[in-house]
Amino acid sequence: MLPDCLSAEGERRCRQLLAAATARLRARPAAAAVLVPLCSVRGAPALLYTLRSSRLAGRHKGDVSFPGGKCDPGDRDVVHTALRETQEELGLAVPEDHVWGVLQPVYDQAQNTVVPVLAGVGPLDPQNLQANPEEVEEVFALPLAHLLQAQHQGYTHFCKGGHFRYTMPVFLHGPHRVWGLTAVITEFALQVLAPGAYQPRLEIPRAWRLRG
Repeated sequence: MLPDCLSAEGERRCRQLLAAATARLRARPAAAAVLVPLCSVRGAPALLYTLRSSRLAGRHKGDVSFPGGKCDPGDRDVVHTALRETQEELGLAVPEDHVWGVLQPVYDQAQNTVVPVLAGVGPLDPQNLQANPEEVEEVFALPLAHLLQAQHQGYTHFCKGGHFRYTMPVFLHGPHRVWGLTAVITEFALQVLAPGAYQPRLEIPRAWRLRG
């Protein structure tokens, strides 16, 4: 059964679970931060995603992602980065006290640290958000109930030189496939939001996880 993570008790449980990591990691230097927005869509808990604009430069254009981006020198910490970038991309102003905590950071393939910040953003309709068309092609939500169904979960084995290197999760059958680091961060969020309801499948290189 899906826990009521939108309730006050569900929020309190998640905040307590993330408190130690948040205190340790919030001010640690990082290359980028993303917001993992837990929202309510027609009364159902869901995660909010973006489809990056195909006009952007770089290898991740057109990919599914969470709102976020590079840390600026003027940002106070990774939470500030995630909230600032979310407002710039989606026109969604998330108060700092709506942040529940910091999830496990990961490294991308260039060894840049990406810090996910979990926040409750309340009821919304993704279609009503004023997304920046220069950065975002589409905004959509996936209900937790969808993400937690085994038939919507997959995984990809990556090999190099004929040898297994790592396995990463993939979430299927939504408007777009969720894969790569966004799928890894989704997995971390599900383990916090719905403990025991999701069986992690990832086996990723140590280099992609934060050291220490």
